[in-house]
Amino acid sequence: MSKIRCIIIEDEPLAAKTLSDYISQVPFLELLGTFKDAIIASDYLRGHVIDLMFLDIHLPKLKGMPFLKTLINPPAVIITTAYHQYALEGYNLNVTDYLLKPYEFERFLVAVTKVKTASAVKLKISEPEDIKDFIFINVQKKKVKVSFADIVYIESQREYIKIVTTKAEYVSKMSTNEIESLLPEHIFKRVHRSFIISIKRIDSYTADIVEVNGISIPIGRGYKDVIENL
Repeated sequence: MSKIRCIIIEDEPLAAKTLSDYISQVPFLELLGTFKDAIIASDYLRGHVIDLMFLDIHLPKLKGMPFLKTLINPPAVIITTAYHQYALEGYNLNVTDYLLKPYEFERFLVAVTKVKTASAVKLKISEPEDIKDFIFINVQKKKVKVSFADIVYIESQREYIKIVTTKAEYVSKMSTNEIESLLPEHIFKRVHRSFIISIKRIDSYTADIVEVNGISIPIGRGYKDVIENL
């Protein structure tokens, strides 16, 4: 995981130095800047991507809470203050944690670990899952890999199925229902009790027949709406 990019907004030099020292001791944190007032910090935020902001409440010119309310898409926020009465307001603004001065490194670490955990969850959610684009089927005594993109249609042959692809034909002992459950629904549609087709391979269709790669496949009486809703 990449480092969490931080800024400090704190007008007390000693408090800012303490924060800076604590940040330097945490491998997953990276301090990008320290600001004495919220207005200067606001300008910085407009031009830089920040993951975490350590924010004092009693600041010159613009106080911490009003400043936080001005941010449309604020980064994670850890409030640092000597005043406990703002805790409820802070949590109403979705701050990650509220550090009451003076605080020890252990308490600081608890707060930033919360940010790290939340960032990891967000990253996991945002990452696209690997999309499987193939299937392995039993052909005689082998497992044969068949790409979804190559399949033209699948035909039921009693207790077997025939998979017709652009490269070859394969016969495997399984039911049409079994193979259908393994195929992505947005690519394959069942148009007959005995036939499943690839939508991408459709050339044309009528009320009774669909042509895939030049081959005519019958449309079952109970499957006409499948084609009509493509």
